[in-house]
Amino acid sequence: MKVILIDDEPVMHLIMRKMLEKYTELQIVGAFVNTHAAGDFLAVNTDVELAFVDISMPGDSGLAFASKLDGEGCKTQIVFVTSHKDYAVDAFELSVLDYLVKPVTQERLERTIHRALEGRKRIGDSPTPTGSALVQNPNRVRITALGDFSVQNERGRVKWISSKCAELFAYLLLNRGRRISRARLVADIFAGMTSLNAEKYLNTTVYQLRKSLEPLALRDAIRSENDGYALELADAIIDFEEFERQTSNCKRVDAVNMEDALNAERLYTGDLFGSKAYVWAIHETDRLAEIYTSFVKNVVEALFVLSNTAAASKLLLKLYAQNPLDESVLSLLLRKHAQDGNKKGLTAQYTDYVRLIKKELGIRPSKELLLLYDSLVGALSDR
Repeated sequence: MKVILIDDEPVMHLIMRKMLEKYTELQIVGAFVNTHAAGDFLAVNTDVELAFVDISMPGDSGLAFASKLDGEGCKTQIVFVTSHKDYAVDAFELSVLDYLVKPVTQERLERTIHRALEGRKRIGDSPTPTGSALVQNPNRVRITALGDFSVQNERGRVKWISSKCAELFAYLLLNRGRRISRARLVADIFAGMTSLNAEKYLNTTVYQLRKSLEPLALRDAIRSENDGYALELADAIIDFEEFERQTSNCKRVDAVNMEDALNAERLYTGDLFGSKAYVWAIHETDRLAEIYTSFVKNVVEALFVLSNTAAASKLLLKLYAQNPLDESVLSLLLRKHAQDGNKKGLTAQYTDYVRLIKKELGIRPSKELLLLYDSLVGALSDR
């Protein structure tokens, strides 16, 4: 996969090069300090598939550059790399692949690269059945909804006309193939408006959604049906469905399927719909997060058996960062330190947790955790 870098700070070129060179699938073919030079390069080199773009630069901003590429139908995927968190909402309105905040960590970058390679493999490299004259369907849709929200196929990415039409698509996506009444859509998406205004706003939003999907030949995917609407997508690739399917196939993790399990873990790149956090999607967001947490714990237990505490630590630290108050994750981290024979690390981890829950919750650790800590410390002392 060919990659370019766009940042007005040359030092960022060096940093990103060093981090990206770890991935043999990537080839950095250009680095630019402004979007004008990068745009000229992309006009000639149409096989560039990925661009890491700073948002705040002199002259044309990264947001304007991404919007221009969208308008031109450029298939290069954009990843914003910036110090400005406030741009996140505007960035995702452009359906970019990802949004990274400086300083970028190798772990966070790895998730972005995995997402880019998965999208390439499943849309661009889907094999044609042997002996078949069928041509790959150019309208096959790939939807990313974990960590952010984007819709794309071979024709390009959807550029949402409004935030409400993106929300309407997301709502219909979770109810794909089922008719959703206008009354339900008004209640869940346009709550707080008068009935008359909500009805008008819904009509406008449906129109905007179909217009947004039209460049990808997906206008007819939104079907009107008995005073309601349904989303019909044939053969779509949806990341949260793929994540759930792959984790379900690895209910019991061991040495045989460990690689498959780790690949499934990488599919979960954040909460459902990312920063958009739709209220009506809270239940599904929590359900998927619980599946992820439970699955990672199973993978960690298998890694303990295989004595691969380095990989186990990496996964546990992800969970701990998401919820440092989760005692079950803390217990696994303590066991990891014990398996490594790291008494100092074990004690420090436990002490930090005790201080945290006392400060944040005003409570003490459970009896079970205290007993676990004592037993692990005792075993290390005996050793």
